Amino acid sequence: MLSPRRFLPSLSLLTAFEAAARTGSITAAARELDLTQSAVSRQIKALENQIGVELFLRERQTIRLTMAGESYAREIREALRRISSASLNLRANPNGGTLNLAILPTFGARWLAPRLGQFLAANPGIRINLVTRLSPFDFRLDSIDAAIHFGDPVWPGAELTFLMQEKTLPACSPQFRQAHGIAEPADLLSVPLLHLTTRPDAWERWFTENGVGFDSVHGMLFDQFATASQAAIGGLGVALLPTFLIQDELKRGELVAAVDRPMQSAQRYYLAFPRERAAYPPLVKFREWIVGELANTAS
Repeated sequence: MLSPRRFLPSLSLLTAFEAAARTGSITAAARELDLTQSAVSRQIKALENQIGVELFLRERQTIRLTMAGESYAREIREALRRISSASLNLRANPNGGTLNLAILPTFGARWLAPRLGQFLAANPGIRINLVTRLSPFDFRLDSIDAAIHFGDPVWPGAELTFLMQEKTLPACSPQFRQAHGIAEPADLLSVPLLHLTTRPDAWERWFTENGVGFDSVHGMLFDQFATASQAAIGGLGVALLPTFLIQDELKRGELVAAVDRPMQSAQRYYLAFPRERAAYPPLVKFREWIVGELANTAS
């Protein structure tokens, strides 16, 4: 059986190849790496010999990536980027750790961001990087430590920690409610309804729970709660919005309940993370903190 390390080239060979692939020139790569042209050429040739694949077509004084070389260059470039990022994060936090967290955009902007300073103040050695993800992804292919997930308790290859349930409320501007004379659940069948693409059956569930018969439910589509809530404030219709995300708008009177019939969402919020990261100290700290914070929000 061949050892995997046989196909693990040294970093110097990979950086020489990546620089030449990116610049399209041995001369430019040598200048960037502060090496001679012959040194870069020898490193690339050594890499080709090690993996047994021709990476460049050499034509007189020029080089051109082969098809295999183009594919390899993309993967090596990403691998070098991740190594560089990991080194930078370690240098910035030698006594702590970095948590790369995927968030849902509205949850991140409305709930998490205003509270994150409390967590960082209590854990000064930890740094958090936030990226937006709207749907589950493969943790093995992304440098993400954990993710906020709304849905069913299913994420292949990951563990899930329950965070909270959610209630949604049919909300609109006070002017819209008055103009359309909304008083009962059935009144919403005759007004524009705002839908979330990620929750296509939410309005059907709401009408069913409130004993309202319907043939079909149509309306404008939105991919995020933030834009749907702004549309509701602007008088475009009624949106089913999570109550914990629109508390400020309700307090200011920008939004009101079209009818006071909140609905428990069928799905829930979870913190998802790969099993091998379960004991990672920054993740352990963050998991304990967010569970407690959301328990207070829900109470």
